[in-house]
Amino acid sequence: MILLPSALRPRWTVKYVLVSVVALYSSYCLLAGMPFFSHPLPRYSGEYDVGTIDIEAPCQRRNLSDATFKETGRPAFELETVLFSLYYPTVKGSVSRLAHHPWVPKPIALHGEGYARFAKINNAVTNNVFTFALWILAGSTTIPANVDVPIHGSVKTYHDYIAEQPMDNYGLPQFPVIVFSHGMASGRTSYTHYCAELASRGYIVAAIEHRDGSGPGTIIMNEKEPPRPLFHVNADMPEPKPEIADFKVMQLAMRQAEVEETVRVLRDINNGNGRAVFQSNPRGEGQDLAEWTSRLNMDRVVIGGHSYGATLALQTLKGAPSESLPFVGAIILDPGKQSGPLNDDINVPTLIVHSQSWSARHSIFQGRPHFTVVKDLVRKIVDEKKKYAWFMTAKGTTHPSVTDAPLIEPFLLAWTTGSTIDAREGVMQYVKISQQFLHYLDNGHRQSILREDVTHQEYDDPNPRQGNAKVTKYWQIHMAPSTACPAPGYCGLDDE
Repeated sequence: MILLPSALRPRWTVKYVLVSVVALYSSYCLLAGMPFFSHPLPRYSGEYDVGTIDIEAPCQRRNLSDATFKETGRPAFELETVLFSLYYPTVKGSVSRLAHHPWVPKPIALHGEGYARFAKINNAVTNNVFTFALWILAGSTTIPANVDVPIHGSVKTYHDYIAEQPMDNYGLPQFPVIVFSHGMASGRTSYTHYCAELASRGYIVAAIEHRDGSGPGTIIMNEKEPPRPLFHVNADMPEPKPEIADFKVMQLAMRQAEVEETVRVLRDINNGNGRAVFQSNPRGEGQDLAEWTSRLNMDRVVIGGHSYGATLALQTLKGAPSESLPFVGAIILDPGKQSGPLNDDINVPTLIVHSQSWSARHSIFQGRPHFTVVKDLVRKIVDEKKKYAWFMTAKGTTHPSVTDAPLIEPFLLAWTTGSTIDAREGVMQYVKISQQFLHYLDNGHRQSILREDVTHQEYDDPNPRQGNAKVTKYWQIHMAPSTACPAPGYCGLDDE
């Protein structure tokens, strides 16, 4: 063996080892085309395989306000199309002819510039810096769901019939529907794991991409014009310049219109017009939508949302269920603290979940503590409307915990947000409580977390009620329907 002269031998110092590891890891990422430090999104754990379809559908063109952009003169809140991603149970073993959707929709530069605009430092240099940073963090991350594959239960041969084990005599199982609204600085791909985990448990989820200027960037595609970008919009951009409160009203009106249009498109698909939806979709997906006739249970549509999207979801419940907003329940995650008043005129079962950081941070909202406002909202549903509703805190979580971000960058997000729960466990707790709520809407039975009584009257109550240890490990329950029932089974409490 040839030995190098001592002067040429590496000194195994801590610094040398760290630099070597970083250099090797960086080289591997560059050669493999992988972002630095990121983790791939995990596979889904439910009984079904999961598919996804991007749908952009034309709408009856209309303005949701009189405001226009100073720079272009275009309407600031004009509804042209509605864009959403569907997540749904698929035929077992289906293989897509299309590549997996990227987690950051292309072009990445669009989103890089969008985040630079959020930071109010938009110029050629900073746009490139943000774009590169976005690639470093998540540039080549893809969504595991198979793209544009047949919905579960599609039967074209006898073998398909046996393999799919349809739920009724016609081989056409119906699936409940969830319409989901994203938060500020987010988009339709920000919550893919939460949405797809629900799809793997037998639900169809439509995750909307709002064009109200709350996201970093989106591409609007319609038949009459070339594709064009829409970036983040703030209250300084429209004219006449609105007050902040009025600007929020405009954004929420735009969001609600997009929810209504999403419901309309889903109804069209369910009523046998899936082929027409596919043919008018500039995203080129949905080739089997004609087979989706009567596959969506439009009598069981639930609205869900996070942060700004949670505020919007509460707004859509005013007067619900109705023809345009047929929601029979709501899943509300971290309702907004700066997005305007929270509607409390609600007459359907409702689940409200706070992350720990959302409950822990004392915030004055409309002149009162935000926590108290939310608690009283739930109390009103239970006491006045006589509907079941819950309010609880997911322990160890932070505001982004329900999003994909902690799954992709677990160490970075834990360090910057203070989350103490494992990233995947955090998302799965949101999935678990959501599934239990959806189960209750289906048959009136309360399981596991939902069968528990109040444990903490306030967040981190120093004198909590002792509950089921498996539940209290992850949850503080602040409001819940009474478990003191006049007869066994009367309150829908499942025995465990």
